[in-house]
Amino acid sequence: MKLIIARFIAIMLLVIPGLGATYGFLLMKDAVFHYFASFGNDNLTPNFEWLPFLLGLLLFAVGIAFIAGWIFFRDRKKNYLSPRFRGKRPSSPGPESSSKS
Repeated sequence: MKLIIARFIAIMLLVIPGLGATYGFLLMKDAVFHYFASFGNDNLTPNFEWLPFLLGLLLFAVGIAFIAGWIFFRDRKKNYLSPRFRGKRPSSPGPESSSKS
C-alpha cells in the first residue's frame, strides 16, 4: 500500500507543475490572441494585456523548469547522462605526508 501512495504522490508532483505550465501557455496565447483580435474593432485601440502574459510566462517557465529538473536528476541518478553532466565524484585522498613544515 505504501508503494501505491508513494507513486501517486510522485505522479501528482509532476502533474501539478504540468497543469500550471499548461495554464500559463493558455494565458500567453489568449493575451496575444486578444491583441490581434482587437485590430478588427473600429472603436477599440489595440492594447496588449501585459499582466496576464507575464503571469502566463512565469507559470510556464516554472512548470517546465520543474519537470526538466525532475527528469535531469532522475537520469543523473540512473547514470543515463553523458559524462559532462554526471556529478563530480570526490577524488581519493592519496598518500598523506606526515612531515609538516
